[in-house]
Amino acid sequence: MKTSLIIQARMGSSRLPGKVLKPLQGKPMLEWVARRGLRADMVDEVVVATTVAPEDEAIALWCDQAGIPCVRGSVFDVLDRFYQTALARSSDRIVRVTADCPLIDPGILDDTIRLFKETDSDFSANRLPPPWHRTFPIGLDVEVVSFKMLERAWQEADQDYEREHVMPWFYNTEGRCKVSILDHNPDYGMHRWTVDTPDDYALLQEIFHRLPDPLHASWLDVLALVSENPELERINESTHAKQVNAVDERIQKKADPQ
Repeated sequence: MKTSLIIQARMGSSRLPGKVLKPLQGKPMLEWVARRGLRADMVDEVVVATTVAPEDEAIALWCDQAGIPCVRGSVFDVLDRFYQTALARSSDRIVRVTADCPLIDPGILDDTIRLFKETDSDFSANRLPPPWHRTFPIGLDVEVVSFKMLERAWQEADQDYEREHVMPWFYNTEGRCKVSILDHNPDYGMHRWTVDTPDDYALLQEIFHRLPDPLHASWLDVLALVSENPELERINESTHAKQVNAVDERIQKKADPQ
């Protein structure tokens, strides 16, 4: 069974364009996601799924220089992009993360993959997006699915938000799939360590600057840092996560490049 960690990445963020290649301690954000992802014991490879848009040539070039496999596909039909990437890589198990989560944790990756295997689930994650609840900080999000089930979602998902957000098809209809969620007690879901806005980026710059070893720091190390320095998370306290059924308004205005 080949487990592929597929990183969703593009330069055309609506709130912070170019964020995935913005530097943190001298390295692009995408590099931190890839390098931390490769540290997971249960991940066989890391792959970047970017788009055919001209601005994403920069991502493809970085991947080529870094020796990271890269597959380019649809701009807005991200479900199709993931499916085509998994197909091209002959993946049996797909782990989805996003390139704006440079603190993605290898231990949580392994725990979520292990939960998927042990529960024989169709879909496993360590969170569901709003309005559902989470117990891990935003920015540590992991989703796991088999290729067979990803292919079924690719064939059957017919809502724009299902295509854009990749995984909602698995959990938005009760009883359709067997879903297992990795939870943490106590609940730390109020923390936000992803990068979607300039304020988010400012916080992550501070966190990476203060971590002695950002590559090997666990999420609990980050939690200790922000707990000891509560002023840090005031930097992005006004930022709110997007809703799961939100659809990028550009979908209606701009077709995928040919």
